[in-house]
Amino acid sequence: MRVGIIGASGFTGAELLRLCAGHPELEVAIATGDSQAGTPIAELYPSLAGAYHNRRFETYDESLLDGLDLVFLGLPHGASQALVPGLLALVPHVVDLAADFRLDDASLYPTWYGEEHTAPEHLPAFAYGLPELFRDALKGAAAIAVPGCYPTAASLALAPLAKASAIQTDGIVVDAASGVSGAGRPAKPNTAFCSVDEDFTAYGLLTHRHTPEMEQNVAKVAGLPLDQVKVLFTPHLAPMNRGILATCYGRPAESFASTSTSELLALFRDFYATEPFVVVTDGSPSTKATLG
Repeated sequence: MRVGIIGASGFTGAELLRLCAGHPELEVAIATGDSQAGTPIAELYPSLAGAYHNRRFETYDESLLDGLDLVFLGLPHGASQALVPGLLALVPHVVDLAADFRLDDASLYPTWYGEEHTAPEHLPAFAYGLPELFRDALKGAAAIAVPGCYPTAASLALAPLAKASAIQTDGIVVDAASGVSGAGRPAKPNTAFCSVDEDFTAYGLLTHRHTPEMEQNVAKVAGLPLDQVKVLFTPHLAPMNRGILATCYGRPAESFASTSTSELLALFRDFYATEPFVVVTDGSPSTKATLG
């Protein structure tokens, strides 16, 4: 498949370039990065030199899309909304890694993202790209909205409990810590090395935009109306490059009040028994050593 990456010069785009280089069926035909147009990919990301040694970032133009089978969007929030209506008419498949098409309800965007959604008519076309929870919706989908980082971690942790009605969904608490690359490639005062190193900072209290995404996922898995799920989410910035640790809390439902730890672990293992990218562990030292 001939693929294009729009917004390939950011951290998300660089990871896409790496994944595509190792995929036997994907050929990167275009890699745009308007702020880095003309810059060799190997110069900005030396680790990609072996796969893209003679390639440069290009300026985006619709003419570059001709003959592509798939387009990835690795753009800042809001930018995908302007491009998607045209892309859906020009290429067979679109995968958006931003938050522009993750939420089903367009009315949530002004509250959580500070602006109206400019292409709400296209929200129903996007399948939410978390296969462990919503695989059936992905089959045959022409457009996919890739989940956010925090919602991926929290939703996978909460889904087995929500599906089994094991927790009360109106008082879920998620504490999570993320690496600095989640803030994007452009320099910011609060993500500079001297600001982040040897520090651990909470941010976005009560207002983080990933909150409604978590609530949406839990509601879907549990088969509940969205207004019956409430998540109190506190994100933290940790002094590391990448990765997330999410600790999720839920009050047990009455029927699960006396459930043992081993029974809950069995619930998780059954839920993810066929998922190769999810490992359920009891956290014991021997298990940690085995899993690295």
